[in-house]
Amino acid sequence: MIGAAALRRRMAVRRGTGAVFLALCFAGTCIAIAVLAVLLVTVTRDGIDRLSWGFINSFPSRHPEQAGIKAALFGTLWMMGFTALFAVPLGIGAAIYLEEFAPHNWLSRVIETNINNLAGVPSIVYGILGLAVFVRAMDLGRSVLAGSLTMALLILPIIIVASREGLRAVPPSIREAAIAVGATRWQTVRFQVLPAALPAIMTGVILALSRAIGETAPLIMIGALLFVPFTPGSPLDRFTVLPIQIFNWVSRPQPEFAENAAAGIIVLLVVLLSMNALAVFLRNWFERSRRW
Repeated sequence: MIGAAALRRRMAVRRGTGAVFLALCFAGTCIAIAVLAVLLVTVTRDGIDRLSWGFINSFPSRHPEQAGIKAALFGTLWMMGFTALFAVPLGIGAAIYLEEFAPHNWLSRVIETNINNLAGVPSIVYGILGLAVFVRAMDLGRSVLAGSLTMALLILPIIIVASREGLRAVPPSIREAAIAVGATRWQTVRFQVLPAALPAIMTGVILALSRAIGETAPLIMIGALLFVPFTPGSPLDRFTVLPIQIFNWVSRPQPEFAENAAAGIIVLLVVLLSMNALAVFLRNWFERSRRW
């Protein structure tokens, strides 16, 4: 048996190790927040004077004082709208089937393993796939639709994994109680399990769309344009997005284009925060509806 003195020494070592680990985590968090704060301050300082309605409502130009971000902003909104339209229902539906209806056999395990692996595949691979399948094989061209389908493939594994985790978090007693009172399997999932899991699912959707809006490599691979003097009028039109436009300005030697890039980053952050705010609102609304 362990003596009282040895037990106290072990507990003291564990508490000390825990305190050191907590201090390291706190220091890492503070460093990350400080770096983010410096980045935001720098971007705001460089781009706030350039930010105006004329900048938002103007098309790109070779003259930095006349250049705007209208084409990239509308292209981003078009692409993110279609990306969410394709990826969110398909991802949630796949998660529901795999978690609630699929038989637990070797095929299900293989599918689950591959979905988890796809969530970590570099984004450029999805760009190559989108170029081969959507742009060339399906002959969609370098359009908004091809870009949206490519980005939907990129975020689909993330949505599926997050949705499955949300469904797993629902207590089994809810399913058992619904089935005990005569509900079918689908009624149990539709009216009991899915509403309880929606807040967690919405969190996964937020993370997935946040990744999609900042991706550049897949869109460059499928041929999104660097200079677009028009806004998309249909899903089959050519397009550009905010990250590509910002990259184009940063690569220019004139310092005025660097200011345009900083202003574009501010616009991108506003769009991203607006999307996240809408998703958080929907998540909280689902939580309140569930309590009622």
